[in-house]
Amino acid sequence: MSREIHIFDTTLRDGEQSPGFSMSLGQKLRVARVLKELNVDIIEAGFPAASPGDFDAVHAVASEIHGPVIAGLCRTIPRDIERTAQALEPAEKARIHTFIATSPIHRREKLNMSKGEVLVSAVNGVKMASELCKDVEFSAEDGIRTEREYLAEVLQAVIEAGATTLNIPDTVGYSTPTEMYELFSWLSKNVPGIENVRMSTHCHNDLGLAVANSLAAVEGGASQIECAINGIGERAGNCALEEVVMALRTRSDRYDAQVNIDTTRLISASHLLAAVTGNFVPRNKAIVGENAFAHEAGIHQHGMLASRETYEIMKPQDVGLQDSQLILGKHSGRHAVVDRAKAMGYTLEEGEISAIMERFKALADVKKRVFDSDLEAIITGSQTGTVGGPWSLNWLSVVSRINGESEPTASLTLAHEDGTTNTQTGEGDGPVEAMVHALEQVTEKRIKVLSLAMRSISLGEDAQGEASMRATVDGVEYSGHGLSTDIVAACAEALLEIINRATRAAEKVGQSNAA
Repeated sequence: MSREIHIFDTTLRDGEQSPGFSMSLGQKLRVARVLKELNVDIIEAGFPAASPGDFDAVHAVASEIHGPVIAGLCRTIPRDIERTAQALEPAEKARIHTFIATSPIHRREKLNMSKGEVLVSAVNGVKMASELCKDVEFSAEDGIRTEREYLAEVLQAVIEAGATTLNIPDTVGYSTPTEMYELFSWLSKNVPGIENVRMSTHCHNDLGLAVANSLAAVEGGASQIECAINGIGERAGNCALEEVVMALRTRSDRYDAQVNIDTTRLISASHLLAAVTGNFVPRNKAIVGENAFAHEAGIHQHGMLASRETYEIMKPQDVGLQDSQLILGKHSGRHAVVDRAKAMGYTLEEGEISAIMERFKALADVKKRVFDSDLEAIITGSQTGTVGGPWSLNWLSVVSRINGESEPTASLTLAHEDGTTNTQTGEGDGPVEAMVHALEQVTEKRIKVLSLAMRSISLGEDAQGEASMRATVDGVEYSGHGLSTDIVAACAEALLEIINRATRAAEKVGQSNAA
């Protein structure tokens, strides 16, 4: 009988805390709903003791998401554990995930603690957590670089203290598949009581081995994999959920293991996260990249026409990709759009259909054909938790010049929620800088663009353009996302979202200080 492997998703914790991937509360809830639809076993919703925002996010996910276990991360420190238990209080199924570093370099350089002190802290932390929650996971941070005998001693002690899951992370992405297999095999045989708990692996991708190492750990005895959508996470990221899940499924002949994931939702989950974080998925990304099921070389095309199995080891439908694109247009109605979205893996909520239809109709009036990729961009754009107001764009005119005596200019009119409007013109080296200067005059904020990525969403000269931007506003970094058949307008949308985020954040700080 196949072993069941639990999928522990850390997109909202390890993934979100990495530079360039921060999410608002609304966006985290969107992603959490997608994770529930994927049927992940555990959602690690955040680190409640890290900040009030993280606490609120974990509490919100615990309140709304039912089905998966909701986990919160904490150090083996009483105040951290108490804070995590409070954040998880509304959860239908909760898990306290507590950790302490065990490797020599971490004990010496970071903790300034002896082996004995680390052991006591681990045991006391797990005991306290188990008094507050029946499901307790313990992680030996940097466990891969920890002395085997000492690691076994710590794991045995926390089992006796009440831990139900043991995680041995490759915190710095240093291990190799052979080493992972050998370590997990050794622990399976040499830690008393380990047969009564679940062993987990959490691999980072610094050497590009996170998925391979996770699979090796499964072969060695692990029955839980900690991973993230699109492999996001600290530094080079985590084990990619979509890759490790499809590897287990496609190579079931080797791993004899099963997961509960609804793989037909992998594409939509990947694309939603990319839109939320403003980080595009590379075309050649395994499983969910645009080229994953594309064939251009003549010999490949010939083989595919003869038999799919010549060059495809998975069916595109298995991950939620449609074989062909259904072309929608301006005469398509609400039912057709909702039905097509459902076929693509998106279940639209009643409250968002009207906004999606409004954007769809506006696009259909401009484009001759609306492809699946266009519709997906509209849906994900509506589901990214974009911050509303106080500013909205009423009018925009941009003039670019090549080899001219004057600089490009941007004139725009912004409307404020208080009913006023303001029109300004800015100049710059290019249209984006000109828009920035015009926006600075209207909003009286200092804006510095850090990065800008643009791509074409679908086919043809009238294709939608998507812009993802990161910028600082008065020294604080934010991300923004824009979508339009006019790529300059898409950049303007992205900038405006950044400004609105900054404005709302400043308002919250002001309210907090006033209180």
